[in-house]
Amino acid sequence: MKKLISLILAALMALSLFAACGKSDNGGTTDNKDNAEVTGTVSTDGSTSMEKVIMSLGEAFQADNKGITVGYNPTGSGSGITAVSEGRCDIGLASRALKDDEKASGLKETVLALDGIAIIVNPENKVSDLSIEQIAKIYTGKITNWKDVGGDDAEIVLIGREAGSGTRDGFESITDTKDACKYRQELTSTGDVITTVAGNPNAIGYASLASVKDTVKALSVGGVAPTEATVSDGSYAVQRPFVLVTKDGTELSAAAQKFFDYATSAAAADVISAAGAVPVSK
Repeated sequence: MKKLISLILAALMALSLFAACGKSDNGGTTDNKDNAEVTGTVSTDGSTSMEKVIMSLGEAFQADNKGITVGYNPTGSGSGITAVSEGRCDIGLASRALKDDEKASGLKETVLALDGIAIIVNPENKVSDLSIEQIAKIYTGKITNWKDVGGDDAEIVLIGREAGSGTRDGFESITDTKDACKYRQELTSTGDVITTVAGNPNAIGYASLASVKDTVKALSVGGVAPTEATVSDGSYAVQRPFVLVTKDGTELSAAAQKFFDYATSAAAADVISAAGAVPVSK
């Protein structure tokens, strides 16, 4: 009889332990599959203008997702689009909208934010405002001296981005100067443009508003200063989207999907704003 009672007690204890394993701390049932921690690496590749935004998003995301690492390869928009098309990264980064042929090839764009393209000069430059028409004439060589737009008597030095840059594509599309710009230098990153303009009192360039530092001066365009508010309401004319590029029909990894969902959610809006861009999800 004692042996029988011991067996019954042991069975009851085993059942109790089994039931406890199926409960969470708050008394609810736990689905181990749903609550399993997602781990892995997310590879992003593309726009150098999106560096501040994507790095800020990655840092905030990783703080709450310890098992996921978000990588960023600053190769330029064109290279990022090619990388995702060829399956060499999870998410491409483009500082321009996808073209029709890119969409036709199976690529999909998701607008993450809006960004102003700041027209920048050296802080010593007296000019503070230019119209779109004046900017176009400067970059196509029809205006070559700063004195013709209210500045000193000095030759204008034109700084721009390399072919394939989303910033260049956006700038030339808005100013209607595609394939007509007379660049003195074509640089491969936003940072290089800012550094070059900061070091030359006669230079003019264009760069992501989100990346502009106090080493350069951002001009008003048509009397409108480039700010988050003027980009958001559309009054600042020189602006473009920041785009996440994925391949239609190709499923993201669990880690990449989780980062994508976070980046495009309202929860990321404050992070994007703090990085200098205008979030589309608020």
